[in-house]
Amino acid sequence: MRFIAGTTPFCPPPHQPVGALTVTELGPWPAWACDHDASEITSCSTPRGYLVRAGTCLATPAERSEALDAAAGGDLTRTASLPGSGLTAVSTGDGGLWLVGDRAGVVTVFWTRHAGRVWWSTSALALAGLTGAGPDPGALLSRLVLTGVEVGERSPFLGIHRVPPGSALRLLAVGTPTLRPVPELAALSFEDGAGLLRAAVLRAVNGRVELGDLSTDLSGGVDSGCVTALAARTAARPLPALTYTDQDLVNSDDVHYARRLAAENPRLDHHLVDGRASGAAHFDLLQDSAALPATDTPALALGLLAIKDAQFAPARAAGARHHLTGRGGDNVFGAAPQYLADLWRDGPRTAATTRTTDYARGRTASARAVRRQARTTASTSYPHALHRASADLRAGHRPPAPCPAADLAWCGTSPAAPWLMPAGRVLVADVLTDAAHRADPTAAPDRTHDRLGLEFMAASHAAYQQIARQRWGLTVHAPLLDHAVVGAAMAIPARDRVAPGLYKPLAARALQGLVPDWLLNRRTKTSFSASLYRGLVRNHTTLAGILDASRLKADGLIDTRAVAAQLAAAAGGAPAPLGALHALVATELWLTRTDDRPVRWTTTRGSTP
Repeated sequence: MRFIAGTTPFCPPPHQPVGALTVTELGPWPAWACDHDASEITSCSTPRGYLVRAGTCLATPAERSEALDAAAGGDLTRTASLPGSGLTAVSTGDGGLWLVGDRAGVVTVFWTRHAGRVWWSTSALALAGLTGAGPDPGALLSRLVLTGVEVGERSPFLGIHRVPPGSALRLLAVGTPTLRPVPELAALSFEDGAGLLRAAVLRAVNGRVELGDLSTDLSGGVDSGCVTALAARTAARPLPALTYTDQDLVNSDDVHYARRLAAENPRLDHHLVDGRASGAAHFDLLQDSAALPATDTPALALGLLAIKDAQFAPARAAGARHHLTGRGGDNVFGAAPQYLADLWRDGPRTAATTRTTDYARGRTASARAVRRQARTTASTSYPHALHRASADLRAGHRPPAPCPAADLAWCGTSPAAPWLMPAGRVLVADVLTDAAHRADPTAAPDRTHDRLGLEFMAASHAAYQQIARQRWGLTVHAPLLDHAVVGAAMAIPARDRVAPGLYKPLAARALQGLVPDWLLNRRTKTSFSASLYRGLVRNHTTLAGILDASRLKADGLIDTRAVAAQLAAAAGGAPAPLGALHALVATELWLTRTDDRPVRWTTTRGSTP
């Protein structure tokens, strides 16, 4: 696994990760890098300290030096806005260390106490390997069951603390770690924000092109199409562009748009990978959990292993080491629907009514129900909503059925909630109560849910990255989740990033003239449900076996009989909560895989274990 780890410098560290290389550029602070190329570690030093960037660093030496000097004076603005994606560590002249992950959370910092000192890493799994920490069932169930809930410093492992994206961790040689919010851009108008976003996206994509040995996703959607079109503009040779299809997708709009973009761009080497030829399907290759890649969090991408094996084959044959995706586009070019509640809270009533009605009409939902929920969210504080959700869960109230109106609530539950046993309900209710005590009563629904959506996508991409490096030898990039891209997009108020009747107006404005108008103005979105169903039917026996051996069932937290009944019904063609089933399978596989302690540490010479 790829990660950076370190500890406090007051005496030689008693342990270090097996197979790690020592990072010497942090002055007195011991640190190690696992599975990083030399180009993925950049550094600089000045009389005021040391700075190390681990990951995809697109900053110039001057930008890194300026960030270091500012951080040494306590100003993290430049540190948090360095272009690219990765960890920034700054050792300052006063003996302290700043650790800053991604704004979105693709790279997250974790920390714990062990052997009388503080240890940190970009991998929770690595720290669990050091301390022997077990999974946190409350955190896992919350990921599975809850929506719209901030987990704060809770990680998937007991005793391993997470630094929330948007915060920096401050360490001293001796003392308690502290968190500080990272400065954000001031609010921008749509036009000013679109201009800043245009520059940030171009730099994010062009920086990856300069890495060389590149391939790209070309699903046909707006986001991957934009990234691919931008990359092709500066690629030195034809860029392998990969489109996956199968019997359910072959005539989809996605494939049509992918073919058109490739036909119009001679810089693309288009590969249409047909799953019917490879025989790949969702949920293939899950029989042997010990052979699966290790990840920090449960990974939905495990359900795509065979499909990605087929899709990445042309890229690997072409010698690609880096692969581009459009992941994060829905977050930076769109907005969480809770912006409608903010319109009811502080916007003109006419605009709130009109846009709420438009939202309902676009989803064939009851305008009255959508307006009612928007007004309820607007008039309720976040802590109150969380306390009420906790009380409902403890009382065993049946959650409302998923619908467009429910998507505007502060928080809610997924279709997995009815699977909880009483002990599981208590654990999840405790998580809600804890979140309510930490929640800001003045929080705005739109900014809260934009941030949560980004964190969910970033965590999903981080797990996908870990799988890709271990299985295919590829570094998978999401330039739309870079620091500067996210910062520019989130500086535009949510209500301005979207518009009635337009799919992604911010993308259309920011990338005008760089990407074909017919792609930017696309209004359709392809569903993959039929392919998921087909894979579920084919692998029903394997999935049923995973659920039968469920760790969550053994701990009395999940009623897998109810899950098995829905799985069997789905295999017979009945409607089913595919997303919840997929998430539960991923969670069970992750629990089994983490038992193997895939990250190991060694005792250093002369130290006491």
